[in-house]
Amino acid sequence: MSTAQDEPDEDPREESALGPTGRPRRVIPEPPLLDGHGPARVLAMCNQKGGVGKTTSTINLGAALTEFGRRVLLVDFDPQGALSVGLGVAPHQLDHTVYNVIMDKGTQVSDVVLRTSVEDMDLLPSNIDLSAAEVQLVAEVGREHTLLRVLGPVLNHYDYILVDCQPSLGLLTVNALTAADGVVIPLECEFFSLRGVALLIDTIEKVQERLNPKLQITGILATMFDPRTVHSREVMARVVEAFGDTVFDTVINRTVRFPETTVAGEPITTWSPRSAGAKAYRALAREVISR
Repeated sequence: MSTAQDEPDEDPREESALGPTGRPRRVIPEPPLLDGHGPARVLAMCNQKGGVGKTTSTINLGAALTEFGRRVLLVDFDPQGALSVGLGVAPHQLDHTVYNVIMDKGTQVSDVVLRTSVEDMDLLPSNIDLSAAEVQLVAEVGREHTLLRVLGPVLNHYDYILVDCQPSLGLLTVNALTAADGVVIPLECEFFSLRGVALLIDTIEKVQERLNPKLQITGILATMFDPRTVHSREVMARVVEAFGDTVFDTVINRTVRFPETTVAGEPITTWSPRSAGAKAYRALAREVISR
């Protein structure tokens, strides 16, 4: 459990009539209790730009969803294995990963899934072996549907499956989008991050049209926001202007807490449960459930 000090790291300017997005805060209802679990809603955490808080958001959104009674599976779909590392797993020591599930028909998700320190949150880990899958899948029939097929047997066991995509728009990411019901796009509040979003949305639209008609953009999540800088606020204004209500009300501020949680190998919701970062991801979980 938490070993960090639990003093809040709130910015006094955060609370106002308007939210950080510059819009009035929407009223998000308390998530309803569940009678049972499944079938899972699959969300791809996707942005081809690296370093935007994608993995951090996958871990912490997943942990926050469990606090509302949801059962969650995190899928590490990046050969770098950052999601696995962030949950205290040493990827290079693993004999079986998501690669084996994809490429070996005799290996099931249930054979590879690991428990995490968070109750009701499991991990399908990854390591560098996954980089070979992108090449090997090219020759496969129905290669874009591979992840969808392997997740099928466990859909009824979870309420949410969050897929942490690699920072590219290659075949692995297309697999994640084909398997997903929705896409969450973490977007760093920097000008250059904005430029790549159009390409990502174009890819999402092509997957919608050709492979997965049910795919929707669940929301755009502003990350690494610094309310003290004019630049962050200007980028936020442009994102809201361009994407409107698709942008989540929840904004993830820059904080020293997140690097600490990576070292600790646990989510911020347990490492520093009263911090602003933990509260933000709980608010995001409410929004995701409400959508």
